[in-house]
Amino acid sequence: MDIELGRGKRARRAYGFDEVALVPGKVTINPDEIDIRLRFGDLEVPVPIMAAAMDGVVDPDFAIEMGKLGGLAVLNLDGLQCRYQDPSAIFAEIVEAPRERVNGLLQERYRSPVRDELIGSRIEAIRRGGGPCVVSSIPAEAERRLGPVVEAGADLFVVQGTVLTARHISSSYRQLDFAELVRQSRIPVVVGNCVEYYTALELMASGIAGILVGVGPGAACTTRAVLGVGVPQVTATADVAAARNDHRRTGGQPVTVITDGGMRVGGDITKALAAGADGVMVGSPFAGVAEAAGRGHYWGMATPDPNLPRGTRITVGTRATLRELLFGPARVDDGTQNLVGALKSAMGVCGARTIEEFQQTELVVAPSILTEGKLLQQAQQVGMAR
Repeated sequence: MDIELGRGKRARRAYGFDEVALVPGKVTINPDEIDIRLRFGDLEVPVPIMAAAMDGVVDPDFAIEMGKLGGLAVLNLDGLQCRYQDPSAIFAEIVEAPRERVNGLLQERYRSPVRDELIGSRIEAIRRGGGPCVVSSIPAEAERRLGPVVEAGADLFVVQGTVLTARHISSSYRQLDFAELVRQSRIPVVVGNCVEYYTALELMASGIAGILVGVGPGAACTTRAVLGVGVPQVTATADVAAARNDHRRTGGQPVTVITDGGMRVGGDITKALAAGADGVMVGSPFAGVAEAAGRGHYWGMATPDPNLPRGTRITVGTRATLRELLFGPARVDDGTQNLVGALKSAMGVCGARTIEEFQQTELVVAPSILTEGKLLQQAQQVGMAR
């Protein structure tokens, strides 16, 4: 139901992760008997979690290790890995920069052009590591890069912008034709980001294999503050998932929905999937693992914009290994470790054998779900923060 904001202006209520909860099912299932596989066309992996295409998270070594553990890590083709032959000194400079200088430094370091030969060599390095290779490109370069990316051996091509639509108006440059891009590609194409039902339907009609959901929810992204644009992730996911279901119902090909950003703990991931996602893309939790490229620091993908940087450096420190983050054993009780175990346990409690069944889980609006009966926990957390 719409809420009246003023005369002639109404708004729909939207919900984020902290405002909803899952309702247990009528039966429970052994977590060891639950299937959480993620598929994009012919590409299938056992873990439905992707590491976001952030420079502070994914480099070739990280991508290889993530693949060995059953997930996917997205390498940013517009990032430092493809601008510098050896970016280690640049990473050290960004990590050590004073807070008041870091945004200017990021803009300066991202002015160096992307080098096509580095794109091929990074993809080949990941392939030599034996795991699946996923890469991300800005829309303006996607068509030109597609051929070399496929030839180098990538398994999945992500075209990612702050907001993507099937129709874009510009008198100064040509619009990327997603349907033509898909026709030219021998590997699945995923596009994002999107938060709206009808936009998602149009993008799905182009033949894409997957769609990313989320505008500005990530901890390092300031798009919502700078532009005032965004939709809370539970509502955005449910809307795009409804578009996927209607697209499929009318004869369209399967499209994988990925909730991208805003998830800090295992409970956020379970809520994203219950809201309708097939998988998730996560940034900040991965930035805190020992294998992350940024050594406990990361920054938003929109940072390179020379006129309006919409990302900032976040320091999270090193908290666990990648294996511990995904599979445990958890050494903390805040939901930031053993994400796969948490997901399977939640599905078991809700009586879902597959993610498709989990998408039918009942959700309730529960604004007090994180605070109800937790007074002593909150007091302890405040004391620790001091």
